[in-house]
Amino acid sequence: MAEKRVLLIVGGGIAAYKGLELVRRLRKAGILVTCILTRAGAQFVTPLSLSALSETKVYADLFSLTDEAEMGHIELSRSADLVVVVPATADLMAKAANGLADDLASTTLLATDKRVLMAPAMNVRMWLHPATQRNFATLKRDGVLLVGPDEGAMACGEFGPGRMAEPEAIFRAVQDALDGPAARPLLGKRALVTAGPTVEPVDPVRFLSNRSSGKQGYAIAESLARLGADVTLVSGPTALSAPVGVQRVAVETAQEMLAACQAALPADVAVMVAAVADWRPASPADRKIKKQGAAPEPIVLVENPDILATLSAPGPTRPRLVIGFAAETNDLDRNAEAKLAKKGCDWVVANDVSQDGVMGGAENTVTILTCDGIERWEKADKSVVAKRLAAKIAESLQ
Repeated sequence: MAEKRVLLIVGGGIAAYKGLELVRRLRKAGILVTCILTRAGAQFVTPLSLSALSETKVYADLFSLTDEAEMGHIELSRSADLVVVVPATADLMAKAANGLADDLASTTLLATDKRVLMAPAMNVRMWLHPATQRNFATLKRDGVLLVGPDEGAMACGEFGPGRMAEPEAIFRAVQDALDGPAARPLLGKRALVTAGPTVEPVDPVRFLSNRSSGKQGYAIAESLARLGADVTLVSGPTALSAPVGVQRVAVETAQEMLAACQAALPADVAVMVAAVADWRPASPADRKIKKQGAAPEPIVLVENPDILATLSAPGPTRPRLVIGFAAETNDLDRNAEAKLAKKGCDWVVANDVSQDGVMGGAENTVTILTCDGIERWEKADKSVVAKRLAAKIAESLQ
């Protein structure tokens, strides 16, 4: 990212304070940042703060005698590799969508020949207003990149869509935009990832489950999205946030997970990381089972659907590449080879979960089994494993 240049337009909203953190992250990554601060934005952050973090002058006035003597709005709009608007208020979006230019920020947006990335932020009612939604759709058709908005609590006290994406998410979107198509080999590809445990109810209070944290699956979904894939993440209950650019579908039981996976098809690749319960109670109680002094009635179990085998079966919706995961406590290679043959998938990623810190931990040691043989990967952070696997998937699909 060294010597890449970003022109950051800071709009007028309480979320403008997040722009300061974004500038810090961009500069830390070696990206040069020039800022335009709107008059409304200056009500929330100061030129001095932006200047100190960006290490350069901050621009504000369209009719500055010194800046405009050199056609500043033209120069600013053309000298950057990417124009970023944070926060993209309803007003800035409306101006950009309709070609209005009455201040330095909107004039620069109209004059630029570079890609534009916007991070919308506004009150939920403003975001849901038909005019804003029309402008949003127009900007997308015009090729403007958009990150967010998120759903959550707002400064006005309301809750819903309209909250600006976090600086980390915007920073990653900036990285992706600056990297260009060569760094996104999975553009146009659809990926399905499952993650986390499933939970099978015994009664309204208790359930059968396992120790899966979902960390490896979430990291894989994020890595595939970073390479440009359109990712659907079908997740059992976890404490993790949805990765940036990933559509998460929350489920609980194995049956719900299978239905969500089938609804996400067709896909080019399916990565089945979730630790799916093999069995479920045949007849969950509709009330909490009370202790009666005697031993309770035995819980009758029935087999859950085999999601991996179902998606691996030949048919028009079978993904081009189906990858299963095998969490083993013994005979790793033999059990993984048996799973590869039995399920009909293309690859199996096996790991030994008898080791301390694997399930729920930050690191993993995996073995990849394919028709071409076995690859053994050294122990690494789960994010590193995910990036390496995503790269291998991209190479295979190409």
